Amino acid sequence: MALVNVAYTSTFTWAHSGINTIEQHVLLPLFGDKPVEMGAAGHEQEILARLRTDATYRELFARAFPRASERVTFDNVAKALASFVRTLLSFDSPFDRYAYYGDDSALTEAQVRGMNLFMSERLECAHCHAGFNFSQFVTHESTAVVERAFHVTGLYPYSETYISGADYGLFAVTGNVADKDRFKAPTLRNIARSAPYMHDGSLATLDEVIDFYAAGGRVLTDGPRPGDGRAHPSKNPFIKGFTLTAQERQDLLDFLSSLTDEQFLTNPALADPRGSPPNR
Repeated sequence: MALVNVAYTSTFTWAHSGINTIEQHVLLPLFGDKPVEMGAAGHEQEILARLRTDATYRELFARAFPRASERVTFDNVAKALASFVRTLLSFDSPFDRYAYYGDDSALTEAQVRGMNLFMSERLECAHCHAGFNFSQFVTHESTAVVERAFHVTGLYPYSETYISGADYGLFAVTGNVADKDRFKAPTLRNIARSAPYMHDGSLATLDEVIDFYAAGGRVLTDGPRPGDGRAHPSKNPFIKGFTLTAQERQDLLDFLSSLTDEQFLTNPALADPRGSPPNR
């Protein structure tokens, strides 16, 4: 998932109710083994030694943790990474300028029509992609209730059998059969630039995503999990399908594109410090 605005996120990863801080989250790519990403496990002392012998990092750790008796530790690495990730803030999309900054000209007529469709009871998108971050997993100092709702969308059919290698979402954490295929609804900010989609990247384009929700799920005829996802017994009741005209579909796509914050995506302060182009 995109890291945009994770400073306001209450639960991390696609399907884990117990990872509730960025400091916890950043350790997963470092030490996780399913899949192996950074591969730090088993190489901890080697990595710390490299950091301690690098003059730039010695200076940076001293400035960041001046009171620490031992500055270069993985606990401090996690704190440093989390502090950086909290700066990944995106609030300058055309939608933001229209909805929050009072610029009525920031959205086109088509984007406004698409926004109204997105918010409508006919499509029900905003039930799961709600609030300023277009996700239910939001927290801040004024939050009264932190909502952590994981959803079955009908992407895969329900099965009582266990298929090796399949991702069953929250079930892997809780062991509760009712949690099979439950996943987090991610933010939609910059969604037009965040392909592929769904927890497993199985939908390549936003057009395919709209087709999926319009059908109320999908039917798989091959692969390891064939069947009718639309009939999943735990499927979110708001995912019931809908029809769109060609103009309405384009309006909806235009609205989703209005969530793109070009200033954020091209901010040199967030780019690779070695000089690579900003990560889009």
